[in-house]
Amino acid sequence: MFNIVLDTNCLIIAISSRNSCHRVWQSFLAGEYTLCVSNEIVEEYLEVLSRNINPLVAESIVSAILMRSNVLKVDPHFRFRMIERDPDDNKFVDCAICANAKYIVSEDHHFDVLKKCSFPKVEVIGIDLFANILKSRPYAFPDEDIPMLLNEDMNEYSSKKSESDC
Repeated sequence: MFNIVLDTNCLIIAISSRNSCHRVWQSFLAGEYTLCVSNEIVEEYLEVLSRNINPLVAESIVSAILMRSNVLKVDPHFRFRMIERDPDDNKFVDCAICANAKYIVSEDHHFDVLKKCSFPKVEVIGIDLFANILKSRPYAFPDEDIPMLLNEDMNEYSSKKSESDC
């Protein structure tokens, strides 16, 4: 399991079941990665979802996020101020650094400036790439430590599991 920070634009994309990147939301609900948030991020999620969808749905989504065990709530005490063109985006960078996140998932080009920074290193990827990463990752049963791929590896996993039980 790895930590990510999900920019608000990608959260909106991911929650729609009509979008090809809905896998990102489903993977979150399945506990396949840890979503890192700060109070500022949660407030932005709530504000933007309320404005773009409706307040009741926004409350439900934010509640679903905050009640998950695969959410890391962080309180960044240092402001890196790495994004000058849209300082409001810095909350995602600060959270990612504080949480040691593997990725910030965003479609916002203001984050491109992070590609030029060697320290602190924060990798920014688009939601399509992140959805593909999730698709190609091994799946682990919640009560098992043995990762596997869901499709063709199922038979191989079953036979290995039977052999190890002997």
